[in-house]
Order: sequence, then C-alpha cells, then structure tokens
Amino acid sequence: MSEAAQGAPSLLERSLAFADRVVPPPSAWAFALRIWLAMVLALYAAFWLQLEGASSAMVCVAILAQPKRGQALSKALYRFVGTLVGAVVAIVLIALFAQDRVLLLVSLATWLMLCVFTAHFLQDTRAYGAMLSGYTVAIIAIAHIDAPLGVFDAAVDRVAAIAIGIVAITFINDASASPSTWRALRGTLDGAIAATRAFARDTLAAGDPGSERASALIRRIAVMRGDASAIAGELDDGPNRAAGARSAIAALYAMAAAARALTAAADRAPGPTVAEARALCLDLTRDGSREAALRATKRLRDGLADTVGRGAGLGEVLALQRAVDFARNAAFAQDGAEALATGDRPLRDVPLPTHRDFPVALRGAARVGIAFGATALLLIFAGWPATSFALVQVAATCALSSITPDPKAFARGVLIGMPLAALCAGIVLFGLLAGVQGFPLLAIAIAPVVFTACFLSLNPPTFGVGFILLVFFPVLLSPSNPQTYDPGTFFANALLVVMAALILFVTVRVVLPISAARHRAFALDSARRALVDALAGEGGDATTRTSLNSDRLLQFAQWSSRSGAVRTASLDRAFDLARMEAAAARAHAELRDLADDPALAREAEAARRAIMAVDRRAMTAAADALLAAGPGTERSTRLSLARAASDLATLANVAATQGRFLRRLGFEVA
Repeated sequence: MSEAAQGAPSLLERSLAFADRVVPPPSAWAFALRIWLAMVLALYAAFWLQLEGASSAMVCVAILAQPKRGQALSKALYRFVGTLVGAVVAIVLIALFAQDRVLLLVSLATWLMLCVFTAHFLQDTRAYGAMLSGYTVAIIAIAHIDAPLGVFDAAVDRVAAIAIGIVAITFINDASASPSTWRALRGTLDGAIAATRAFARDTLAAGDPGSERASALIRRIAVMRGDASAIAGELDDGPNRAAGARSAIAALYAMAAAARALTAAADRAPGPTVAEARALCLDLTRDGSREAALRATKRLRDGLADTVGRGAGLGEVLALQRAVDFARNAAFAQDGAEALATGDRPLRDVPLPTHRDFPVALRGAARVGIAFGATALLLIFAGWPATSFALVQVAATCALSSITPDPKAFARGVLIGMPLAALCAGIVLFGLLAGVQGFPLLAIAIAPVVFTACFLSLNPPTFGVGFILLVFFPVLLSPSNPQTYDPGTFFANALLVVMAALILFVTVRVVLPISAARHRAFALDSARRALVDALAGEGGDATTRTSLNSDRLLQFAQWSSRSGAVRTASLDRAFDLARMEAAAARAHAELRDLADDPALAREAEAARRAIMAVDRRAMTAAADALLAAGPGTERSTRLSLARAASDLATLANVAATQGRFLRRLGFEVA
C-alpha cells in the first residue's frame, strides 16, 4: 500500500468530520432549547391572561433571541421602551386623524421615517428601540384604522404581550444559566490586547506595517463595542465592567496609533534618549501588566519633562511624547481588562461614539417612507383585502433593514426567510396540528422550526434567514385559544408577507441606493467637516474623537476599492486626516490651558492662529517657541508644553505630506 493511501482519511474519519461541520455544537442546542422554552412559556402565559394578541408574546421572544444574557437584557429594555413610546404615539395619532385616513397614513409614514432617521445615529440596541417605536405605531394604529375606538385596548394588549415575552426570556435565561456576555467579551478583549501588542511590537521593531494592517486591527477591536454596552445590566457591578471594557477598547485604538506615530518620529529623530524610550515601549508589548505600564509611563514622563527642561529639539520631544501616549494607553488597556474581569472600578470611563453619515440616515428614512407610501397606494387602489396586515409587514421589514450594516444582504435573507416561514407555518398548522386543539401538541409541533431557525441565526452567513424564520413563523402561525384553521386567511397572509419581502428586496436596490463610492464620499466629507471643526478649536474631547475617527476609518475601509494601490493610498489619506483631527483637538485643549499663564499667553495664541490657518511653517515655529519657553518652568507646565508642541509638529507633518490632498478638500495649506 502506498504512503498516500496510508495517509488518506478513512470513511469513518470523513463521516465524523462531515458530522462535525453539519451538526450544531452543544452551545447551539442549548440556545435553541432556551428560546423554545421561552416562546412556549410566553405563549402559555398570554393564553392564561386571555390576551387578544397572545402570539405577540411569542414573537417578542423570537426577536429577543440572543445567545448571551446581557445582549438579551439590553435588547429587552429598549424593546419595552420603544413599545411604550410607539403605543402612546399610536393612540395620539388615532385621536387626531381617526376621521381622515390619508392624514393618518401620512402621519404614520412621517413618524416611521423620523424613527428610522434617529436610529441611524444611535448604537446597537438603542437603535433597535428607536426603530421599533416606529413600526409599533403601524402595528397598533393601522390594524385598527377601521375601528379607532379599540386602539387603546390594542395598545395595552400589545404592551402586556411584550412585557410577558421579556419576563419569559429573562426567566429562562436566568434559570438555565445562559452564557454571560462579560465572560465571552473577556476572552475576546484579551485576544484583541494580544493582537494590538503584536501590532505594536512589529511596528516598533521593524517599522510601520501600513494602513491596511492597522485597519484590520481596528476591525478586530471595533466588534467588541456592542457587547461592551450590553454587559452593564448583567450584574450589580456590570457598570464597572462595562466601563472597563470601554476604556480598554478606546486605549487599544490609541495604542495602535501611538505605536505608528512613535516609530515615524523615532526614525526622524535618532538619539539615545529616543532609542531608550522606544525600547521601553517595546518591552511593554511583552510585559503588559498594568504596574509595568504605569511605571513606564512615570519614567517616560519624567524623561520628557527633563528633555523639555534642557531645551531639546522638537523631533526628540515628539518621539518621547508619543512614547508616553503609548505607555499610558497600555496601562488603560490592561486596567480596563482587569476591571472587566473583576468588576472593580477602572481608572476612567470614556464613551465610544460611532460615526454616522447624515446623508445615509436621510436616504434610509426616505427609503422607508417611500416604500410604505407606495405600498399603501398600490394596495388601496387595487382594493386588496387585509391591506393593514401588508402595510405592517412592509413597515416592519423596511425598518429592520434600515439598522443593519448591509441592507441588501438583509433583504436577501428576508426574501428567502419569508417563504420558508410561510411554508413551515403551513406545514405545522395544516399538517401536524390539522385541526387539533391542544397546547402540548402545539408546543411540540413548533419545536423543529424554532430549533432550525436558531441554528441558522447563529451562523453569520444565514443569520438573516434564521432571524426572519424565527420571527415570522409565529406571526403566520398566529396561535390562538382556541386555534383557528382558516386556509383562505392563512394563504392570503402568506402571500402578503412574501410580497413585503419582494418590496423590500426591490426597494433597497432601486430607491435611493448608495454605492460604495458614494459611501466613501460621504465618509470623506464627514472627516473634512470634523477636521474643520478641530482646526477651529471645536474638536471636543480627544479620546472621544479617537474612537469616532476609528469607527469612521473602519467604515471607510469597508467601502474602499479592492485595488491594492488605490486602496492603500485612500487608507493612508484617511488615517492622516484622522491623525490631524485628533492632534488639532488635543493641541487646542492644551493651548487654552497654557494661555491662562501670562508668560505663555502670546506663544499659545500664536500657535492657535497657526493651527487655524493650517500654516505648517508657522505651526513648527510656534512649537519651537513653546519649547523654548520650557526651561525654568514647573514640571506640569513642561509636560503641557510637550503635549502642545508635539501635536503642532504632527499637524505640520501631515500638512506637509498631504498638502495637495488637503487643498483638494478646500483647505488653504500654507
């Protein structure tokens, strides 16, 4: 027998490998079991309370289906708030426009657009809550457009069903000890810290690896933001753990930027002091304890203060300041990781804002409004029965697509998931149940569909299909007590949800589509406006700007060309704009403080004028003048001078290397 034949896997080994790829892991089975139990419990409680919309409790559990406890709790909170707001608005709109259906539909569309527009500027579950308050109005008001007197009871019934669904899934998650978000995030954060240290180690030892690798690192760090905001409600010390996670994430962004800046500055200003600082930072990439980082920060600050005190040059000060920035953020990163693990209060609590483009939000809201209005006109003129049900589905699916990162991919999932949900609901209703009344049989009959939907939702490529199947299967099944079996109504509803899927699929491609080039243009224009504000002294907190810029860079990288040379040049410009904006925000903050010192007021004012004029020679001269005033001043003043001068140097360097690009953006670079 040949060596190749001996090394080939056996039939049993191939079968086991195939089963390992196909059969879901135990964690997926546990997740599916929890969701099924919660859906059954919510439906039973709604039946027991004799709610008219009992199936809404079941649908609520499906929407809140999250593999981790903190994610479900966070989404549940904003779902309840969004439902309350939507219920109140529905009652108000019916009270105002019950006698005029045209005005009622217009007001509904306007409210839906407003909620979708607002959701674009919020994050994670807060965006979901804003969007939900929009289509909740459609669920309550449109369904009772012919019976306005029943809207209050419908609103109360809807809120009660949502509350039951939230209680059910929370109880099942707690009783079954579902995975905690903070535990999963701890492993992810440790991996991101290790990756950032490796990036910094390679950068400091071998040179800048480039913007492509930096954007890949940002992508790895950014995925933790959602979980960081979801863990606050998991435990009593959840706010401390959440603050620690946010602090660590912000620090990792800054560590990557500081490592690149330190390497560039050290190459331009070689010397024993700079080499020692570089070696000290390199050591921090191996020994990353908080104590080591704090010791290194103190040592580097002392060295920086002494360097300014002896009248060192701008290049050396710039390199030492970036070394201080790296060590300081290394300490924050490790402190945040420890706070996440222990629940102790971290050294700081910082927000993690995300970048959103106003034109994208406006187009998303307009797209939802156009789809809703066009569907209403089409169905009304066609005289289609059950128009209210169709409008609710169009409003819900279009609103849901508006808060997803890729609406087109979500629309594809809806187009597949809707017919699948209709097929499964038909099989269960007319095949398995077949006219039988009995809750135990209903609970058993829905289990295979719920488990399949959960498995699909845990797989990123099939998430959209699984989510739609899990949510719209109970919508179409519409369990009631007693259960109704009306084939005509069922097939009409199935046809309408499939039609809603087709409308969404066409809408995201035809109505105000946004190409990758347009996305890049929007992001670039946003960066330009942010830089204008920063140069004028209105840039805000530098730490917040770093997080915002990192998110903008991440989105810019996602929409950038796949061509190597073009993509690299675009990313380099985007990173330089972000570096310039952050430096301008920090410099203005330091110069405002230095201006309070009469001995430094003139130099600080000259530096601020140079920044506003984007005059690189004047910025370099202002930095030199600030450092010249350093000898003889107090230690804290010398450190402030170093921070201001280093940021002025950064601004001058970017203005020199990207002068042509800045002029294309409308800046008058001198």
